[in-house]
Amino acid sequence: MKSDIVKKGIEKAPHRALFKAMGYTDEEIQRPLIGVVNAKNEIIPGHIHLDKIAEAVKAGIRMAGGTPVEFGAIGVCDGIAMGHEGMKYSLATRELIADSCEAMGLAHSFDGMVFIPNCDKIVPGMLMAAARINVPSVVISGGPMLSIQRDGKSLDLNSVFEAVGAYKAGKMTEEEVWEYEECACPGCGSCSGMFTANSMNCLTEVLGLGLPGNGTVPAVYAERIRLAKKAGMKVMELVEKGIKPSDILTPKAFENALTVDMALGCSTNSVLHLPAIAHEVGIELNLDIVNEISSRVPNLCKLAPAGYHHVQDLYAAGGVQAVMKELSKKNLLHLDLITVTGKTVGENIEKAEVKDREVIRSIDNPYSTSGGIAVLRGNLAPDGAVVKRSAVAPEMLVHSGPARVFDSEDEAINAIYNGQIKKGDVVIIRYEGPKGGPGMREMLSPTSAIAGMGLDKYVALITDGRFSGATRGASIGHVSPEAMEGGNIAIVKDGDIINIDIPNGKLNVEISDDEIEKRFKEWKAPEPRIKKGYLGRYAKLVTSASTGAVLKG
Repeated sequence: MKSDIVKKGIEKAPHRALFKAMGYTDEEIQRPLIGVVNAKNEIIPGHIHLDKIAEAVKAGIRMAGGTPVEFGAIGVCDGIAMGHEGMKYSLATRELIADSCEAMGLAHSFDGMVFIPNCDKIVPGMLMAAARINVPSVVISGGPMLSIQRDGKSLDLNSVFEAVGAYKAGKMTEEEVWEYEECACPGCGSCSGMFTANSMNCLTEVLGLGLPGNGTVPAVYAERIRLAKKAGMKVMELVEKGIKPSDILTPKAFENALTVDMALGCSTNSVLHLPAIAHEVGIELNLDIVNEISSRVPNLCKLAPAGYHHVQDLYAAGGVQAVMKELSKKNLLHLDLITVTGKTVGENIEKAEVKDREVIRSIDNPYSTSGGIAVLRGNLAPDGAVVKRSAVAPEMLVHSGPARVFDSEDEAINAIYNGQIKKGDVVIIRYEGPKGGPGMREMLSPTSAIAGMGLDKYVALITDGRFSGATRGASIGHVSPEAMEGGNIAIVKDGDIINIDIPNGKLNVEISDDEIEKRFKEWKAPEPRIKKGYLGRYAKLVTSASTGAVLKG
């Protein structure tokens, strides 16, 4: 066993003494040691209950003959960090989580590991760590929050953000906003739409590192506890068989993930995280593969924010495995890949079935014949930009309008709230990329304000930052190269005409190459906003969004 290095032989008597200081018996020490990474905290609704998930995981490990060893991981709540300086830390914590899990996992020579995340950056951070540590591993999330109905409308966190915009536009009263505030987030779990957390938990299933149900079984259901126990038992089976993340995270597994991503209409952040996870196993995911896969994969689901269904509806309709079963009818998935079940993808989905054709469309009757995400290129984004096509109003798939340029999210929010944005405008928010932010803030506040004011069918937002998975509308993020690195977005001026053509993957500003060159002669990169601490170091080391915003090696 890998853990023999910390427990076997007379030379390791001091090590065993330290285990015994914590109450471990000789019998426990002799068994396989399984690291249990628990991201439980009291600041994220999706993590508030992870102590119960961890206890279930540890029970499963003990039932299968192993010894669980629990330790913690940090996590930022994107919703609470939204719209202020705190959001600069969100994406940056992905690397801290991966690094700290690596340090703990390799320093203590665990035989296997179970990772317990639930929300946005914590899931990909732990997936990156699992790939890096490369011992038998299972990821088990805390599950999605429920959505409840008020006045015939299913509410979620985004409903409250949009209510703020509606209030600013005089369309809702303060009392009505308060009622949404009271009802939109009824309990524990990752926010209930196909936002980033649920997107990544679903894609963990598809990649093969999570058990079927990982992405969709609601947080408050007893089935989630049973699934956690199974995860604990399953990691022991993987240890026995020697199945590691590197055996599971193959190029074809990432193709499967992108395929299901398109069918589900996942968060655009998935296009940031999947390349970062692939990077850990030496696989390059070029953004061009996104459009290539999107061109042949139909969009089968419209979950919030793209539609009114929520993840609990996807669960009731058969879950991720049912979506995969539907895709397999047109041979769109690689079915021979091994997963943490010990079985192949094909074996896992053999008995899956779609139970609600309103939630999961037939592959012969999709919402659209192309996928939910598109990568755009042009002189405004030579290295690419990303949009959640499935959440864009048809009127905005092709749009031209004058630029309204802001050098920070805060300036843009003030202009939106003060009614300075008009129909037809294209809002440009720059210097919010991985380096420029630093930290590539999510911008749910401005996008939800636009939607709440009823302008999402008339106004586009473009940024070198990123958008929340809860964002809807013509919100185009990840513009690369970013402004801080001298991307063309840095020299756009108010009034420049921006041309958006999502069906054809184009994003351009109507200025000549000569004019671009002239403007750059007058341009100078601004001083970094933050020079000290973790974000100061992060800004120096982070790479482009087009390559997953990973840190330089």
